[in-house]
Amino acid sequence: MTKQVLLLLPGLLCDEAVWTHQRAALSAIADTVVPDYKSLDSISAMAEKVLREAPSQTFALAGHSMGGRVALEVVRKAPERVSRLALLDTGFEPIAVGEAGEQERAKRMNLLEIAKTRGMRAMGQQWAPGMVHPDRVATPLFDEILAMIERRTPAEFEAQITALLGRPDAGPVLSLLRCPTRLICGRQDTWSSYARHEIMQQMVPVPWSRLSAVEDCGHMSTMERPDAVSALLAQWLLQ
Repeated sequence: MTKQVLLLLPGLLCDEAVWTHQRAALSAIADTVVPDYKSLDSISAMAEKVLREAPSQTFALAGHSMGGRVALEVVRKAPERVSRLALLDTGFEPIAVGEAGEQERAKRMNLLEIAKTRGMRAMGQQWAPGMVHPDRVATPLFDEILAMIERRTPAEFEAQITALLGRPDAGPVLSLLRCPTRLICGRQDTWSSYARHEIMQQMVPVPWSRLSAVEDCGHMSTMERPDAVSALLAQWLLQ
């Protein structure tokens, strides 16, 4: 069987560590690549980099969190290149107008100020508890997540915040999907809820989409429940 090329897009402040288990588990059926957005400050620029550096003309594409938004932008720009799509713990809406949007902006700017004045790890200790199931705070896994955050710089954090605050509306992309699409979400994800993924699934034309919950899991599903996520991605790649 010829292996597929699978691009795995990480989320905010994440790197290849967020996909470590999946790369190993899927190695028999996929050649995986994890792009790095460096200090790019728009979802569009991130998507263009993914397309420019993809090792093949067509590829399977999976994105986690912010990476899911980048994946949808890749599809917007070049739908003919994406053979199948997986969206994990992500969203599609632009920043809200009015007070809700200003609250999001203020919270992100507050975290950036912590990163600049006290360091990335201190910022992660403030931010990351909401990213995992409560049972995984203050565990070795949580330390791995803090270490991943600490590998990034405040400048990279600022660029990625800018990208998220300027994120496009990806709803129209969902409605035009015509490839096998798997939506995956931690059941206890409080950052990008399962209910949001139900809405996303309803936006994708039948019969292309399937939604799966990862039980006892927060936002960092690929690291929190790696076996379950890898199994779901294997099913998606082979369907």
